[in-house]
Order: sequence, then structure tokens, then C-alpha cells
Amino acid sequence: MTSAPDHALLTARSMSPHHRAEMREAFDQIVRLADHDRLTLRVPHEVKQVQNRRGMHYHYRPEIFFGLQGWTEFSFPNEGFRVSPGEVCLIPAGVPHGETVHAEPARPFRNLVIGFYNNTISIHFAHEARPRKPDIEVIEFFDAPNLDVFLTLANSLVHAHAMQAPAREAVRKGLLLSIFGLFRNLVETGTGHLNSDIGKVFQAKCLVREQFANPELSVIHIAAQLGCSADYLSHLFHTETRERLTHYVQRIRIEGAILALDTGSLTISQIAYASGFSDPAYFARVFKQHKGVTPQEFRLQLEAARQRQEDKPKTVYHDHLDYTHGAPALKQEAPAGK
Repeated sequence: MTSAPDHALLTARSMSPHHRAEMREAFDQIVRLADHDRLTLRVPHEVKQVQNRRGMHYHYRPEIFFGLQGWTEFSFPNEGFRVSPGEVCLIPAGVPHGETVHAEPARPFRNLVIGFYNNTISIHFAHEARPRKPDIEVIEFFDAPNLDVFLTLANSLVHAHAMQAPAREAVRKGLLLSIFGLFRNLVETGTGHLNSDIGKVFQAKCLVREQFANPELSVIHIAAQLGCSADYLSHLFHTETRERLTHYVQRIRIEGAILALDTGSLTISQIAYASGFSDPAYFARVFKQHKGVTPQEFRLQLEAARQRQEDKPKTVYHDHLDYTHGAPALKQEAPAGK
């Protein structure tokens, strides 16, 4: 989501019918631009994921921006670029980035931002809340039981953007139309409500996912941002979710650590600090409580699973297994004299 101050979720408002109509119009515009090959897509180059960089943040799932008014200067560890009105920026999961926004003469900054949670998609309008700093203006959350479809399309779009192949543009266009068409349908048909994640409970979940890397994150810290007591929030959270809030914070941190173990080459200590643990030894104990093994053992299990997949036969015939990747058939030489 947009890099926002701690109070963002307190001041953000839900979508009005006017904002919902504006959202539909924005997605219609994206689809039209993509269909006519006039949609500019910006994707940062591959970088080492889940790094802690001063002035930057990252998410464990992709994030998508569409410029409406003004422009955003995005900064990454090794590059930067501008996203102007009518352009899309897709930031892959785990990529550190910073955002600085700029208004136009007589036109305030504004963009549309899409984020992904567990079975939920958030879509919000962002504005310039403080000089050069974006914040959530209005936000809506949509149930997305088919979230994997959206994530697969987003990740495929990242890879397609980087490919060097004759059909690159055709693949990119198809993926852009698919994912933004699905977003358009979601806005049109989605309820915009979440069954159990309501009020302060969902705000607490959002804050945890946004700030899990902060070692100071605690129930008291979250409750203070939501304007209630820690006891009240703990009771409400457990009543709604049947999970203790302290356990939820740990679980989200462990989820992030698992992604880092699976996708990166960070050391266990680096992953611990990036996941909000100030003590790697405590991180290892908490990880084992949740997963039954230490982080290092879990990483070895992931590597072994990948090796088992690699060792499987590539083709299964009725009478034998073929472990090769295939080879072209040898040409038969013509008989002599022919």
C-alpha cells in the first residue's frame, strides 16, 4: 500500500458511490489504453528482495499504482523512475521502494493503488496528505477467494515485462487486459464488505501487515493508533477471529520470514531483523513454535522439496519413465544411391 503515516487507517474513509464510480472509470481507462497499446507499464528491475533500506518499505505481495493526477517519483535500491497520469507501476513482492509525490499547477496529486492480503484485495485513492507524502484518502476492501489468480497474473506480468522475446508485447497486452479486466469486474460486482474483518479488527490487521518489520510493534502500540485500550482491542480481536492479537503479530512476521527463506539468500539473522525480531535466537524459538522446525531446518526442507521435484520423471509413458528434458529426433540418413 501507499507509504503512509501511522494514522492513515484512522483518517481514511470508505468509498462513497461517487468514489466507486470514479474507480470504475479509472479501470475502464486502463483497459482502453491497454487495448489500444497505449498503456505505459513501469516495473523496477530485479533486485535483492526483502532488504531493509532507509526511507524505503516493501510488501510481501505485489503492489500496483495507476497515476491519475500529478506524478510519483519512485525510488528503488538501484534505480528510480516517474509515474505520470495514465501510467501503471507494478512493484513486485519484496522490492524495497520509496514514494515522493508531486501535484500539478491547480491540480492536486491523486492516484489509484491496489494491494493484496489474504483472500482480500484493497483498492484506495491516494492524495498528498503532507508535502510530497502520499496517504490514503478513501479505501475499499473486496473479498477475493480467487486471490491466487490475481497474484499469478501480476507475477506473470512482471516476468513478461522483463522478457526479450518476439511475442513479448502480445503477452504483456494479454496479461494487462486480463488483470485489469478482473479488477474492473471486482469493483462492479464485489460487495466491498468483509464478513468478519470489520472495524478496528481489520484496521489492526492492516497495521500489523504494514508495520510487522517494526520491532516496537505490540498490542499497546496498535491500540494507541486505533484510539482504544489494549485490553479492549485484545478482547475484540479474539472475539472476532478466535486468535490472540499477539499470536497474529507473530504469525504475520513468520509468514514474511517464510517468504524470505524461500525466495532470498539472506542469512537467518538478517531475516529475523527484517521480520521485526530484535533477537535472532528469539526469532528461531518463535519460528519453531509455529512451524515445528527451526528456520534453518525449514530452509533445508524447502531446498529438499525443490530437489525432489527436479528428480521426478519429466514424462510418464505407459511402459517406462523418461527423466530427460527431451531431445530432437535424429535424422535418418537416406539409403545409398538415393
